Amino acid sequence: MVIAQWAAPRGVPLVHFSTDYVFDGSGERPWREDSTPAPLSVYGQSKLAGDQAIAEAGALHVIARTSWVYAATGANFLKTIVRLAGEREQLRIVADQIGAPTTANAISQAVVAMLPRSDDDLRKTFEQRSGIVNLVCAGETSWHGFATAIVAGLQSRGAKFAVKEIVQIRSDEFPVKAKRPSNSRLDLTRLRERFGITPPSWQQALDRELDALKATI
Repeated sequence: MVIAQWAAPRGVPLVHFSTDYVFDGSGERPWREDSTPAPLSVYGQSKLAGDQAIAEAGALHVIARTSWVYAATGANFLKTIVRLAGEREQLRIVADQIGAPTTANAISQAVVAMLPRSDDDLRKTFEQRSGIVNLVCAGETSWHGFATAIVAGLQSRGAKFAVKEIVQIRSDEFPVKAKRPSNSRLDLTRLRERFGITPPSWQQALDRELDALKATI
């Protein structure tokens, strides 16, 4: 909010990152940018409050709403699955939450594509396109499907694991501090129409990330 309040009177464009946690995860249809938010957790409530504060400040802004973010580096689902697959013969992974695994690289490339090089063009772009835009990889899967693809992808690249079985479980069998939406699908129509960006499928993005990860393990 403080950054948005500083940026607004100066005409400085602002890019902010939001999350699927602002929705309650009901239904099966992809959430649009104008869908009614209903966070299930304090985390989701705080992220929604940040989105609203930026809009209310009047800054030129793009709020990129993303989900299921991971990378070949850092602490994230991909790295956790790789570690556990090397330690355990059985993995129990949630199968009733659906979304699009999205690489940090896919997000950064899309944001760069949104930003014209000149200051004048950047301000004009944000004046015309300010607001929320969903930014995830294309397609959908469950956490179980994602974990299965990670292990299979690395095995095809020569990695050896202890894991022999990846079991599907329900969300209530794996409690977390911040309740996740069951439906994290995000509609990508605005991203394509407003910015001319078509993101890679989650499988394509995963292949690139596995290539990068394999080089380090």
